Amino acid sequence: MPAALYPAHLDTLLARTAEALARGGFDHLVVPSGTLHYQAFDDRDYPYAVNPQFKAWLPVTKAPGSWLVATPGQRPKLVFLQPHDYWHVVPEAPGGYWAGHFDIVVVRDAADAARHLPADPSRCAILGEAQSALGDYVPNNPPAVIAYLEYHRAFKTPYEVAMMREASRIGVRAHRAAEHAFRAGASEFGIHLAYCQAAGQDANDLPYGNIVCLNEHAAVLHYTDRDRVPPKAARSFLIDAGASFGGYACDITRTYSADRGDEFQAMIDAVDAAQLKMCDAVRDGADYRHIHLDAHLALAVILRDAGILRIAADDAVARGVSSAFFPHGIGHGIGLQVHDVAGFAASDAGGTIAKPEGHPYLRLTRTLAPGMAVTIEPGIYFIDMLLDELKAKGLGDTVDWDRVAAFKPYGGIRIEDDVVCTDGAPINLTREAFSAT
Repeated sequence: MPAALYPAHLDTLLARTAEALARGGFDHLVVPSGTLHYQAFDDRDYPYAVNPQFKAWLPVTKAPGSWLVATPGQRPKLVFLQPHDYWHVVPEAPGGYWAGHFDIVVVRDAADAARHLPADPSRCAILGEAQSALGDYVPNNPPAVIAYLEYHRAFKTPYEVAMMREASRIGVRAHRAAEHAFRAGASEFGIHLAYCQAAGQDANDLPYGNIVCLNEHAAVLHYTDRDRVPPKAARSFLIDAGASFGGYACDITRTYSADRGDEFQAMIDAVDAAQLKMCDAVRDGADYRHIHLDAHLALAVILRDAGILRIAADDAVARGVSSAFFPHGIGHGIGLQVHDVAGFAASDAGGTIAKPEGHPYLRLTRTLAPGMAVTIEPGIYFIDMLLDELKAKGLGDTVDWDRVAAFKPYGGIRIEDDVVCTDGAPINLTREAFSAT
């Protein structure tokens, strides 16, 4: 499926590049794939991560030292480093559905790539990190070029949606395995290994570090310690974990109670139902900030119904009480990067759209349009620091602390799906993948 969609995707990138270069006053787009570099005071490389600007063009994620050149009116060129090396696995020669669309030059030494780049570096918009420099070809990252390309990268081509769909299928398969490991009594580390095994991906392949939480650990939003020993009693399980496919990511979170019939599972079910309604709000013309604020109200209703809040839901939102239980944003853009770029961009020329007052952790403030892909991830947590702040602000009487004490041993709840905005109903890639397994 991605193969049939790739030519149109490439045409879109070429058109965007022509406009971006015109705005920046350049003739060529030059993109290094990135390089390996040593850890400080050591002879070990940092884990390699491909330049997102490079993998936007082709599904090649493990070819350090390579370069891409795009010049309006010409076929794009790939300068591919395939070194002579017996210490490491050498990247396979370029091939696949995408290769026929490029002029490909294979070099054996990283320095040789310079001979195949445009003659005048000053006429090039070079997008990359500083250590990718090669002689006079030094990344200059022109703001006008980057602003245009990153703004439009929010609008996924059908090819990109297909790639994200494949990533979601891998991620859901691994999430199924993780739940099974939890039900079987595995430790956090054991669940993590079961996830990686089912995904066929390890730490260097996954789009981000797995968050695997049992019990109270779910109250730490980015918990990555992963205890090696199972707790004496596993009450709850939260897993936030993704998968990669051809350079694209999925980002999925699920929460489970050990007892499928207890109050905590009932709260999970309530959050899940509310989350589905939020996903349905991913529509053309919707202000993502409003989805975030509406999520606060929906979660406050759940907290009120559970007997945790002593005040009305709208009052809890207005007074900031809901933020003690839902302290992060409703989500973010997703695609080539888990937290995709240009979430605050006012236009393709730059500028920013402000976050709602009192909501500093929202990662996307744009108005949604067809092709945009976002996560929707509401949560309810029982975090001592934030609950103590409520009391310090004189808001302690808004909460039933006995009910909080009953839920604190479970840590928290988060449900997260990846959703694509369309001309009509949104595409929920995550639910689609769960339904297929």
